[in-house]
This record gives sequence, C-alpha cells and structure tokens, in this order.
Amino acid sequence: MASILITGSADGLGQLAATALVDQGHQVVLHARNAERARQARQSVPGAAHVIVGDLSDVDDIRQVAETANAWGRFDAVIHNAGVYRAPAHTVFVVNTLAPYLLTCLMQRPNRLIYLSSDMHLQGRANLEQLARDESRVSYSDSKLYVTMLCMAVARKWPDVYANAVDPGWVPTKMGGPGASDDLQQGYETQVWLATSDDRAAQVSGRYFFHRTATRYSPQAGDIALQGRLLSICGEMTGIAFPN
Repeated sequence: MASILITGSADGLGQLAATALVDQGHQVVLHARNAERARQARQSVPGAAHVIVGDLSDVDDIRQVAETANAWGRFDAVIHNAGVYRAPAHTVFVVNTLAPYLLTCLMQRPNRLIYLSSDMHLQGRANLEQLARDESRVSYSDSKLYVTMLCMAVARKWPDVYANAVDPGWVPTKMGGPGASDDLQQGYETQVWLATSDDRAAQVSGRYFFHRTATRYSPQAGDIALQGRLLSICGEMTGIAFPN
C-alpha cells in the first residue's frame, strides 16, 4: 500500500485519480482549496484518509499545505494535479508553477513525483527575464511549460526520485469543458500508474507521458540553463531555494 497526496483533488481528474487509488487499496490524502471544497471531497472519495485544506494561489497557504503534509508524514508519491486555466495571469502562474515548486521544495521528498502538464506547453515560451520582472503576463501555455521544466529539473537533480510529467489530454472535466474530445478515463490512468506501478516502464524519470506512452516535450523544458534560471526565479520569489 502506497501513501499518496493529490493536489486539487476535490473534483475533476484529481478526484478520479484519488478514487482509483483508493479502490486499489492505497492510502490517499486529498487536497482542497477551502473548507467547503474539502467537505465535497470527503463525500466524493469517502475512502480517502484525510483532506488537506489550502489555497494554492496564496503563497502563505502553500507553505501551510506543505507543513500539514509533512506533519502527516512522508508520502510515497505526490501528484501535482491542481491547476487553473481561466484566471488572472498571476493566479495561473502561482497555482500551475509556483505551488508545485514550493511544495516540491518544502515537503519531505517522496519516491515519486508526478506533475500535470498539457500539450499546450508546446505553445509556451520561456520568457524568464520577463517572468522575473512581472509574472502578470504568463499565459496558461507558459505556466505548463514552466511546470514541465520544473519536473525535468527535479528528475536531473534528484536521481533517487522518479519525477515525470503527464499530459492528460483534452478531457471533459470542468476545466476541459463538455466539448473535450479525449477519453476521460485515460486522462487520469497515467497518473495512477506512475504513482504506484511496479512496471519497469513506470519506474523511470524525466519523461513526459501521454496515455502511458513517453512522448516528446518542448526542448525548452529540457534546457539545463533555462531550468536553472527558472529555479532561481522561483527561489527569489518565495525565499526558498531549491534543495539540491
């Protein structure tokens, strides 16, 4: 039995992944941004062990989520699922990129880390000097490029951890909308597989998966110099340097 934390698991892909993992017999800790969402999460996934509450658009709340997670114990896997699409640029950056950065830095190091990306990251641009000056111009695509870049940096710097990014596809969740054309079940199965599987294909690091298949990702995400600059900027923004 593995112990797994899933951010943004009150609904959508996070909730579906949590349900699947609970059904497999794993100890799953949910996350929700407020008390009402936490209540809904408990009702939707009654077999979950706990719900951590904290707004990932607020840096102080992110720190509190990390503190609460550490008090719970060391997780075998963390799925950085939380994300926003239709929101102010600052919020998009903080939730989609800065929150995974801070939680990765502040939480006890798990065996496996899964970061939710998107094929839209291929449209993103690593405008890092602009980011350092003003994150209010970050697009959704940029934020997903940055979180993919973070994943690849973690995989390189922490060889004892399996760190991988996942493109869940365009699926019919609240974020994706009813017109989304990809398969909803396949949208969460890869995260579940990477978090727990003993398959050799899942025990890898520095990969970008779509439907359990490693596929190409933006060359910018694999650029070591860009990775280093992103980590430096996130460290300057938060006061927390990435732990090597």
